[in-house]
Amino acid sequence: MIKFYSIFFLLVLLTLFSCTDGILFNKNFKMASGAWPYDEPVSFDIPVNDSINHYNLFINIRNDRDYAYSNLFVITKMHFPDKSVVIDTLEYEMTDNAGYFLGSGFSDVKENKLFYKENIRFPETGNYHFEARQAMRARNTIEPIYSLEGVRSVGLSIEKIKN
Repeated sequence: MIKFYSIFFLLVLLTLFSCTDGILFNKNFKMASGAWPYDEPVSFDIPVNDSINHYNLFINIRNDRDYAYSNLFVITKMHFPDKSVVIDTLEYEMTDNAGYFLGSGFSDVKENKLFYKENIRFPETGNYHFEARQAMRARNTIEPIYSLEGVRSVGLSIEKIKN
């Protein structure tokens, strides 16, 4: 058990002191009330000057113990400079089989870096616009959960893939 904690501590240190040269974009939006309203999408404008290299895109979620679900549904929209739009419906696991929250963090707050798009190349330079909204429903209902408690922040990060 001590070996596990030693390795985990080493990985945390490496993460904290690793180089951030490959980060194209990283912003988070803090939920004022500690809940993500259904009718309030999170949005970011992303200036892209590179249409050659490949990137991984992540949705960053910070949740606390008030989050009452084992998964998270998110609907995203990516608006391209040419005015085209790509819409995705995504599902993420937020707990393991035993009900413990996934993600990193030593306290009741967990940070999740969830894959959104993997190994993509932006087709053109310009300004992209990203939107995400939660799409959670209670079991056996079609009505949305209007205030998703336990979500502290939602963000987007874009990282260049190292060759």
